[in-house]
Amino acid sequence: MIDAGKRSVLGIMVDVVDYEAATARVLAAAWEHRPLALTALAVHGVMTGVADPAHAARLNSFDLATPDGQPVRWALNRLHGAGLTDRVYGPTLTTRVLAGCAAEGLPVYLYGSTEHTLRLLADRLAVQFPDLKIAGSEPSKYRTAEPGEPEQIAERIRASGARVVLVGLGCPRQEIFAYAMRPLLDAPLLAVGAAFDYHAGLLRVPPAWMQRAALEWLWRLGLEPRRLWRRYLLLNPAYLWRLTGQRTRLWRPVPAAPATDELSSFPV
Repeated sequence: MIDAGKRSVLGIMVDVVDYEAATARVLAAAWEHRPLALTALAVHGVMTGVADPAHAARLNSFDLATPDGQPVRWALNRLHGAGLTDRVYGPTLTTRVLAGCAAEGLPVYLYGSTEHTLRLLADRLAVQFPDLKIAGSEPSKYRTAEPGEPEQIAERIRASGARVVLVGLGCPRQEIFAYAMRPLLDAPLLAVGAAFDYHAGLLRVPPAWMQRAALEWLWRLGLEPRRLWRRYLLLNPAYLWRLTGQRTRLWRPVPAAPATDELSSFPV
């Protein structure tokens, strides 16, 4: 088990952690009724923080930010000698957390995506994890929260008896949601992005060799070119350029201090 704390990748604090440790921390927080915010950061997630200091501060306040993408894992290894042999990929981490929840009787709440996706996801999870209890679910409303709405959402989650909340709103909306909801809940919130679509069977999983070679972005670009071309063709080179600057010490990013403010308006 590896859990060696946070290190700066372009000023975003990412945890040197493996699947076993990340899963254990989520399940421990669930049992202990502790708030915990987790996000799985690929290049896009890191670069959203680089482009927005306020969002960087939010990301740096997360209890756990796992290296979701191979390029983020490589950065931890090359910049900080982390010695990680694998990334902590959001969809895979989701599977491991759900397996633990099923085995330990911890109910789960699904927040985000669409009603159609949530139905497909629940059906497939029931087959994969027969003992898993889905305490409740609600789709994204694709708008900002109205006054009093965060408290209403938190009350619905608490009333369901859920001990783990999976959030699938897409980056960076899901991180903003998890950051804002953390003070209102005594359960871990996991911003897991495309995991809802993958596990619902709506996105095809790339071959293992593409995942190992950090070519998942090319796979997803081929599936959704109109939506993702800007993310990958512009952000990936910018990430590599900045990473080279940090590694050669021509650029010394200063990590933003963790945010302490509470958002009055955020995506739901």
